[in-house]
Amino acid sequence: MNYIGIDIGSSCCKALVISEEGEQLANSQREYNIIFSKDGSATLDSVLVIKSCFEVIKECSSKVKQGSIKAIGISSQGEAFTAIGTNGDILNNAKVSSDSSSRKFMKEWIDKFGEDKLYQITGHTAYPIFTLFKLLWFKNNQRDLWEKSKYFFCFEDLLQFSLGIKPAISWSLAGRTMMFDVRKQEWNQEILEEIGISEEKLAVTLPPGSIVGAVDKGIANQLGLSENVFVVTAGHDQTCSALGSGVIDEGTAMLGSGTVECICPAFKNPVFSEELKENNLCTYNYSIKDLFTTVAYSLTGGNIFKWFKDQFGYKEVEEAKLSGEDPYELLLNNINSVPSNLLVLPYFTPSGTPYFDDKTKGAVIGLQLSTERKEILKALLEGVSFEMRLNIEILEKAGYIINELRWVGGGAKSKLLAQLKANVMNKKITLLNITEAGCFGAAMLACSADTGEPIRNLASRWVKKSTVIYPESDYVKWYNERFKAYKCLYQNIKSISL
Repeated sequence: MNYIGIDIGSSCCKALVISEEGEQLANSQREYNIIFSKDGSATLDSVLVIKSCFEVIKECSSKVKQGSIKAIGISSQGEAFTAIGTNGDILNNAKVSSDSSSRKFMKEWIDKFGEDKLYQITGHTAYPIFTLFKLLWFKNNQRDLWEKSKYFFCFEDLLQFSLGIKPAISWSLAGRTMMFDVRKQEWNQEILEEIGISEEKLAVTLPPGSIVGAVDKGIANQLGLSENVFVVTAGHDQTCSALGSGVIDEGTAMLGSGTVECICPAFKNPVFSEELKENNLCTYNYSIKDLFTTVAYSLTGGNIFKWFKDQFGYKEVEEAKLSGEDPYELLLNNINSVPSNLLVLPYFTPSGTPYFDDKTKGAVIGLQLSTERKEILKALLEGVSFEMRLNIEILEKAGYIINELRWVGGGAKSKLLAQLKANVMNKKITLLNITEAGCFGAAMLACSADTGEPIRNLASRWVKKSTVIYPESDYVKWYNERFKAYKCLYQNIKSISL
C-alpha cells in the first residue's frame, strides 16, 4: 500500500506519496503568499490553503495506482488558527508565526496569569507567535466573528475537518498553541477559562500516529481516493521533519532550512530549566509518543535568501527562466568558500530564539565601496548560520549535545551551502535522500498506524544518508573568531534600533 504525507507550510503546501518500502512515488506542490500589513499582521487565506491541500492530494492520487493509497498524515505549521462558523464556513485568515500584532494583549494577560506558571504548564515562554495570544487579538479586534465562532482549528485539524472528519490535533501541534499541558498531554482548563473558550471549540488531542477517521466518501471520490482512506495525526511541521530526517535518538538533530531555519532534536524527558526558559527554548512533545523536543529557530531563516533574490537577483531570475535552472543555485554559484568580511544580524523578521525580539531590526556591518553583491549574499547566509550556532551553544550548555545535524528542507540541495553551514556552526551536516522531510515524517506515521510497524523501525529503514559534510578546520578557526563578535552584535544593534 501507499501513504500520503502532507506538509502545510506558510508559503506552500506539499504532498508526497510514499510506498510501504519508503520509496517516493509522486509529489505535488502549491504556493501561496503571506499577506503582510504595517501593524505587524501576517496572515494566510485559509480558504486558499485548504483548496491547495485538496489540489495536491488529488494530483498525487492521480499519479499512482487507483485505490493504492491507504492513509494520510498531515504535518502543519504551528500556531496559526482559523475560526469556523456554525455552518462550517471559514471566518478569518490565519495569523502565521511571524505575525506580531497580538503583542499588546500578551503582557496584560501574562501579568494576570503568571509567567512562570504558564511556562511550567506549557513548556513555552510567552511570545506573540503563539495561538493563545492570537486568539486574544481576535477576541478583542473581531468580536463579532469571535461570537460567531463554533471552532478554532490549526491547519492539521482544519484539513481533517475539511475532509469530513471529526478532527483531532497531535500533541506536538497542540503544544505550539500554548494552551496545552505538555506533561499531562491535555488542554489546560485554567488557560482556556482565562481566554474565554471551552474545550469543545478545539480539536481532540491525540498522540502522534493515531487514526482520526476516514475521509468522507463524497470528498474521497472528488479527490480520486478510495472510500476507506483514513487520516492519522502527525503534528507540528518541525517535529514531523525531524522524524522524517531520521531523528529518533539523542545526539542527532534536524536542521530545517525553509521559510524558517530550525533545529529540532529529540530527548527522553521533558526538561524545565531556568536556563532554557531565559533563552526561550521550549520543551514539548515530539512526533514519537515517548520522546520530547525543543525548537531553536530563526524566523528570518530562508526568507533572507528569497529577499536577496527578489531584490538583487534579477539577472539570475531571468537566466533561470531561460535555462530552467534554479535561481537560488545560480546565485550560490557566484559565492566562493572564503568567509565574508561582513557581519549580519539576521533579524529581517521577528527574531525567534533565543531573544524573542520583534522590535530590533536586521543589520549589515562592514560595508565599503569595494563590497560586492556576492559578498553581501554570503554574509546574509552566514548571519542565519551564526544565529543557529548561538542556539546550539545554549542547548549544549543545558546538556543537549548535538553531534550531527541532518539537513532538510527547500534549501537542503546545495553542497556549497551545506559546507558554509558546517564551517560556521562547526558541526557535521548530513544530507539525506529526501528534502521534504515533513511530508516524509507524516507519511511514516500513516504507514506505522496502518501496518503496526514501530515508527523507529520505519525511520531506520526509510531514511538514507547521501552525503556527509565535515567542517573545514581552516575556516572554522576564522568563524570561531567571528562568532565572538557576532555574540556582541545583538545588544549593540538593539540599543540603536528605531
